Amino acid sequence: MRGLIQRVSSARVDIDGVCAGEIGEGLLILVCAMHDDTEANAETLARKVAALRIFRDEAGKMNRSIKDIGGSALVVSQFTLAADTSRGNRPGFSAAAPPERGEQLYEHFCSLLTDDGITVATGRFGADMKVSLTNDGPVTISMEF
Repeated sequence: MRGLIQRVSSARVDIDGVCAGEIGEGLLILVCAMHDDTEANAETLARKVAALRIFRDEAGKMNRSIKDIGGSALVVSQFTLAADTSRGNRPGFSAAAPPERGEQLYEHFCSLLTDDGITVATGRFGADMKVSLTNDGPVTISMEF
């Protein structure tokens, strides 16, 4: 799975002008299931995200995890993370998992974070969403497992 993790002071996702999910301090996580991904990929990504030490400690160093600060996660599915731009100017997305499988892995990823004690808000898989955020730092990290 591919993930783009952003440390935020706030983030929200709107669908058809209605707020579907909103958080304060925490992580905005854009995720994409790739064609050959399994539950194990989602589990590895969730474990790494939950333990990722990118929040400031008392000395101002990135040394605390989302769990350490009691932060929340806004998880948004984003198949465009599978974009292949190696040929031409129009990206291809054939590396992304089929929608049904992608949704299963997205839901599994969200449930893993919740089971780990992280408050999770979400968008809606496959919906046309408007995401707004205040990136803190800015800190943005790409992961793939």
